[in-house]
Amino acid sequence: MKTIIFVFGTRPEIIKLAPIILEMKKKDSDYKVLLCNTEQQKELSNQTLAYFGLKADYNLDCMRENQTLLEVQSRILTSIDKVFKENKIDAVIVQGDTMTVLCGALTGFYHKIPVFHVEAGLRSYDIYEPFPEEVMRQMTSRVAELHFAPTGVNREALIRENIQPDKIHVVGNTVIDALSCLSDEVVENSRQFFSEKQIIIDDKLVLITAHRRENHGKRIDHIIDAIKYLAEKYNDHTFVIPVHPNPNVHDKIYERLSKYENIKLLPPLDYPNLVYLMKNAKLILSDSGGIQEEAPTFGCPVLVMRYETERKEGIEAGVSKLVGADFDKIIEESEKILSRGKSETRLTAKNPYGDGKSAIKIEQIIREYFDGKV
Repeated sequence: MKTIIFVFGTRPEIIKLAPIILEMKKKDSDYKVLLCNTEQQKELSNQTLAYFGLKADYNLDCMRENQTLLEVQSRILTSIDKVFKENKIDAVIVQGDTMTVLCGALTGFYHKIPVFHVEAGLRSYDIYEPFPEEVMRQMTSRVAELHFAPTGVNREALIRENIQPDKIHVVGNTVIDALSCLSDEVVENSRQFFSEKQIIIDDKLVLITAHRRENHGKRIDHIIDAIKYLAEKYNDHTFVIPVHPNPNVHDKIYERLSKYENIKLLPPLDYPNLVYLMKNAKLILSDSGGIQEEAPTFGCPVLVMRYETERKEGIEAGVSKLVGADFDKIIEESEKILSRGKSETRLTAKNPYGDGKSAIKIEQIIREYFDGKV
């Protein structure tokens, strides 16, 4: 039996790791699965674990108010190290590009334990867009033993960085697997949730998320200006914003947008409720990475409020567009969709990020790795 530790700390990491965790837990005679939550997003991460019926074996409570990147890195590294010293671990699995990912990978490397990187090979090639994630994922690639790349584009990026091709496996993105976990009961619960909030879910729904560090400061002001303009011009549309708790975002959004009746400000949503909005939205404005991958499954166009994206497949497939925090671009591209009926703007392109079978592929590759076949 192999002891596999999953290290995560944010909601997107859990969403994308949950299908693999559940797949490996099915094979409990082969794997002992340990779940280590740094609680980089404490409330969101534990909420999302519960949705998948999971509970962390270790909760590290690593976040403090207004701490610097250096401070959070040192705290996460020290906390994870204690967990590794308490267990004989055969492999560590991390997902994506957060501080938790980098620290989990580094701790595995320092203990000479193989690191398996899920969602490997995403690149913007601008170390400050997204910041600090672009550097974190590149650094993780240097110590990973297996690289699970969502697409061929990601594989080629890794090969250009001299990663051995036989260590790279194109498996699709596990976020598509996670979408299949939504039962009819969960969908009905989400419908009731928004009904109780008196939020009408119809063909004139706009979903907006904004949280990335590089969009703090002046950029979030430009984004808010654009939202105000759109809400005033398209006052028959409902704009739903799950507001990130970071005060750099939260305070400005509530201060400037709370007075609009057709703008609904909500606390961060649990995973099924967010998916319910994506499924029903006419348009999504977001700086999120995961939403760029999930929305094409529902045919919903996404305007990416970033200047660079490591998810270029969606841009090339025409399912998303880069608009940055540029007021004019956000308005121009939004109006192309909001001025038309929802049925006229649905996307028909196949989701370029996966087929919903990534977790099965990843488990099989890990099994073969321990059998000496890869």
